Amino acid sequence: MKKVYKISLIVILVMGILGVSAMAGLYYWASRDLPGFKNITDYKPPLVTTIYTHDKKVLGYFYKEKRFLVRMDEMTPLLPKAFLAAEDASFYEHDGVDFKAISRAFVANLKGGSIKQGGSTITQQIIKRLLLTPEKSYSRKIKEAILAFRLEHYLDKNEILTIYLNQLYLGAGAYGVEAAARIYFGKHVNELTVAECALLAGLPQSPSRYNPYRHPEKAKARQLYVLGQMYERGWIDRDQYNTAIDQPLVYKSMDDPSWQNGPYYLEEVRRWLIDKYGEDTVYNGGLSVVTACDLKHQEAADAAVKAGLENSSTRRGWHGPIAQLQPSEYQDFLTNEIVRVTNLRPGYWVKVLVTKVSKKEASAKFGNYSAKMSVASMAWCRTPNIHKAHEEVRPIKDATSVLKVGDVVWAKLSKAFFKDGSEVNFHQISDDSSELSDVHWAADLVQKPVVQGALVSMDPRSGEVKAMVGGYSFHESQFNRATQAKRQPGSSFKPIVYSTAMDNGFTPASIIMDAPFVYTNMSAGKLWKPQNFEGVFYGPTLLRTALVKSRNLVTIRLAQKIGIKKIIERAKAMGLESDFPNDLSVALGSASVTLMNLVEAYSAFARGGTTVKGRLVLSVNSAWGELLYESKPEVHDAISPQTAYIMCNLLKEVVKHGTGWRAKVLNRPVAGKTGTSNNEQDAWYMGFSPYLLTGVYVGFDQLTPMGKWETGSRAASPIWVDYRKVVEKDYPYMDFPQPDGVTIAKVDAASGLLASPTSKKTFFLPFKEGTQPTKTASGAGEGSENGGGSSEDLFKQTF
Repeated sequence: MKKVYKISLIVILVMGILGVSAMAGLYYWASRDLPGFKNITDYKPPLVTTIYTHDKKVLGYFYKEKRFLVRMDEMTPLLPKAFLAAEDASFYEHDGVDFKAISRAFVANLKGGSIKQGGSTITQQIIKRLLLTPEKSYSRKIKEAILAFRLEHYLDKNEILTIYLNQLYLGAGAYGVEAAARIYFGKHVNELTVAECALLAGLPQSPSRYNPYRHPEKAKARQLYVLGQMYERGWIDRDQYNTAIDQPLVYKSMDDPSWQNGPYYLEEVRRWLIDKYGEDTVYNGGLSVVTACDLKHQEAADAAVKAGLENSSTRRGWHGPIAQLQPSEYQDFLTNEIVRVTNLRPGYWVKVLVTKVSKKEASAKFGNYSAKMSVASMAWCRTPNIHKAHEEVRPIKDATSVLKVGDVVWAKLSKAFFKDGSEVNFHQISDDSSELSDVHWAADLVQKPVVQGALVSMDPRSGEVKAMVGGYSFHESQFNRATQAKRQPGSSFKPIVYSTAMDNGFTPASIIMDAPFVYTNMSAGKLWKPQNFEGVFYGPTLLRTALVKSRNLVTIRLAQKIGIKKIIERAKAMGLESDFPNDLSVALGSASVTLMNLVEAYSAFARGGTTVKGRLVLSVNSAWGELLYESKPEVHDAISPQTAYIMCNLLKEVVKHGTGWRAKVLNRPVAGKTGTSNNEQDAWYMGFSPYLLTGVYVGFDQLTPMGKWETGSRAASPIWVDYRKVVEKDYPYMDFPQPDGVTIAKVDAASGLLASPTSKKTFFLPFKEGTQPTKTASGAGEGSENGGGSSEDLFKQTF
């Protein structure tokens, strides 16, 4: 008996040793090529970079995986418990491996004949997602268990659970619970109800199968399972359970503003970030970027540019239909051109199929709806002719001369009518109302413009760019005409010339001859005969009037007297970056610049002598809150405060009495200057107050004339005015402060001398102290704004 006992003991001991050795060998075999796990402790998952406006409203997101990092204390308390109930109820009890769960899975897999259950804990799932492959094998499970055990002794439970809740994929492009809360419920994780927590917690097992947008019944069934598990474990009480079961689940995604509001602004920020931090950091680093963008300004700027370019396009006439369909193609068009009910509102653009045309109107269809376009909405549809302004052509009176049956055109909805003829009151119609399914529409014929434009609006005190628009449609063209297009500024360059003159012996009361001018370039063999826009010569002219009326010939003679070198030096001192031609054409704006750069140069006037660089990005923080970048105003000396004030005064006169007259509607002190390049290829308007500096550009991407009278005054300044009318009331009334060293004198318009009692027309003009006129006009003169002057000097200027 003793012998049997000894043998049994030996056998058991040997088997134990063999078992331990086998286990040790298995552990050694499984752990010999294990990846390091300590990088998990420095958890840096791919995160969404968020771009904010100046007041922390979201402008857009950049990401490859839509994941927002959130801490446990930022979640509603029952959200983690819902996931534990669904995935790992004993999470706080095991050491990374739940042997009971593994045993249950082992038995289930034996019965099923394949690996159907894994019995993985949340810790193991993290290991699998971050370190191992997703293959289903026992060797991978052993490695997973070893790493999970190690990780549990390196991190605490809450840290592991936080990583899990931020890492897991929950379908519909959502990585982590915060992204899922936004995508499925339009909420943040601290706003979720118990019912919503349970729905999200049911997704990890099969995000596609339980996607509530595709399979709401399966998602609901999975949610009920999770709620049952939470109730059984005492994590919610009976009332919470019943309330959650009865709560209707409303699925909606949080709005993503990316590329909707201010897309050109957002793209400019994206390019700046990539240049500074690299693409990987921008798309995966979870940066928090605060910009200077103001959504009110941006939305107003977007709308103003869009409307201005559409108006510019209609002034040039009708370009024809988008397409011409055969009858066999009609139904395909109507089936494919689906319009959402929520978009059916006055002002919305739709593609329509013309089905009938008479002299007075055209009938059209789009989707399941019908519309009529009166000939009055086609009055602008003349044949394009760049040599005639639209005022010089009779309006269209016959719709059949514009449209044909089968034409596909753009129409802008204007009014809707019920069958009884009563007009729809949209204030009483909900967004998802079925009432609009049985209405007919009145619409206006419209066309998308080919002409492009840009707007930049900056606070000159800080350099903060409040709004930026780079074109008509970002989705059709990402080229930013505000920062990437270099075009000739035309007369909007003249203030730089006149500011140079103010520092080289001239004053606003100086007189220059406005007469024919011929410039011969012997080396190039060219003859240049510049003219005023009107084609008229005005004789002796005050510099004040020459700038206000934008007289080219006076400006050229002034540049000739000052010297091109000094003008170029001044332009560079004001920050303009261009290849300046070393000839007199530079005075009329022949050197190409970007709109953004010209706005920065004009800041010298608005700021009282110093320029400031435009700032889009104010600060950048890492995903963990570390400040990576903070911008400060970049200021440079350019001109004297006295010269800046004189130019502001003169440019205010441009608004009051010159080509910038449209800005008078603001009823505020505003300085401005129009600009038009040769053949109306480029139109500009630069206007500013002490608190806001705004520049507008309009022109084709290819150097093409826009047409007769498409000048800075007509094409660009209305955009400027439309934008400023929206935002101006947010600023207090403010004029440009007069610095020391400037005096104001009442000047006779005819002679440029001090006004006398007999002067017929006078101006109050600013002068640097000591440069103001000392003589008084002796006679009444002719009362002309063009002035008088020494006949000998003026004779020399003419020839």
